[in-house]
Amino acid sequence: MGPEIISILVLVVMFVIATTMPVNLGALALVGAFGVGMLVLGLDAEQVMLGVPDGDEITGGFPGDLFVLLVGLTYMFALATANGTVDLLVHASMRLVRGRVALVPWVFFFLTTGLSAIGALFAVAIVAPLAMPFARRHGISLLLMGMMVVHGALGGAFSPISVYGAFVNETMVGNGLPSSPATLFLTPLLINIVIGAVIYVVLGGWGLRGRRAVIAANGPAEDGVAENAGGGPAPDGAGGATTVVAAPPAVGREQVVTLVGLLVLAVGAVSGLDVGVLSVTIAVVLRLLAPRRPDVVAQVSWSTVLLICGVITYVGVLTAAGTIEFVSSGITAIGAPLLAALLLCYLGGVLSAFASSVAILGVAIPLALPFLQQGDVSAVGMVAALAVAATVVDVSPFSTNGALVLANAPADVDRDRFYRQMLAYAGIVVVAGPLLAWAVLVLPGLL
Repeated sequence: MGPEIISILVLVVMFVIATTMPVNLGALALVGAFGVGMLVLGLDAEQVMLGVPDGDEITGGFPGDLFVLLVGLTYMFALATANGTVDLLVHASMRLVRGRVALVPWVFFFLTTGLSAIGALFAVAIVAPLAMPFARRHGISLLLMGMMVVHGALGGAFSPISVYGAFVNETMVGNGLPSSPATLFLTPLLINIVIGAVIYVVLGGWGLRGRRAVIAANGPAEDGVAENAGGGPAPDGAGGATTVVAAPPAVGREQVVTLVGLLVLAVGAVSGLDVGVLSVTIAVVLRLLAPRRPDVVAQVSWSTVLLICGVITYVGVLTAAGTIEFVSSGITAIGAPLLAALLLCYLGGVLSAFASSVAILGVAIPLALPFLQQGDVSAVGMVAALAVAATVVDVSPFSTNGALVLANAPADVDRDRFYRQMLAYAGIVVVAGPLLAWAVLVLPGLL
């Protein structure tokens, strides 16, 4: 059995274990990288970690630049959450509805879009606890609200300063592919807005017109609902329902510096500065600004850092084993670029419904590399299609975002019924999402 087949079998085993057992795929990938690299390819530990010389370049190795990027972004956002800057953004966004219940799903959509775009890996975890009780109290479909929150997060997931966007752009540049951060950001955003508009109409959002709620800021009751003058919950309905948004902290030096830091990060990313170094620098400045505040290093998304860095290290071993070229030649042998591109989109979409989207992208882009280098399809369009196909299915209750929505469903909701609704919607997205991405981003370039 050749090293290509062995490395593929190890990859399949890793995904199966990570999907069925509580083991981080990144940790499995590091073990797999050392196992395949040292036992099958005859590499030493230093070559697995630092890469294998390939002419004038180094192939594979642990992605130190991505490590700095991921730690910097997640550390900076954890500090922004701890010092109340995120609360300020949430409060300002909620007040935009001015009592119009019909606009609330879109407010939560764009709130998660904004949070995701500035680097919040778990924007859904921040917004879903606010959105789901609001939907329950005001008669908004929970499926509508939950999916608007998820699609909003996916819409902002590929901004140049987000983890996903920076990761994919770095992967493209590192593999010699043309990269367009603006295209990669805007195409998933527009596609998710269109999907949001469809589910908004289909799931009853249009019927919410004319209903109003009062956004209060005088301190929430335990269930998040304001109390009326008589001491009981404010009444539901078009005229008197009151939903409390907890008063944000006073705007002080920390919050101002944090907002300026986010602006500097956005400008720096557009200007071509290293996002990882910039985000770490901003995080250190924020930390020095409030040394007495408890540190939030523990809140850095270490599991995601391990996941991405581990998978990329294993991809380096796949490259050294010739697996990337082996699989890509099989795809190219199909002889029909459109069909090959469609199969890649469905492969990414179906696997991502049960596994990590960023891990799937980390494997799918290198696998598609020789196919993309032929020039039959646009590299930017194909990678954008893969990005959409691999993330739009995150509405699945098996994915992190879908699971967060399900977990934040109010206690009095039939969770089994809600789970089945989410599963049915996820099935539709798994079937239609990759096809939509392919039709919009790949097909026009070949017609």
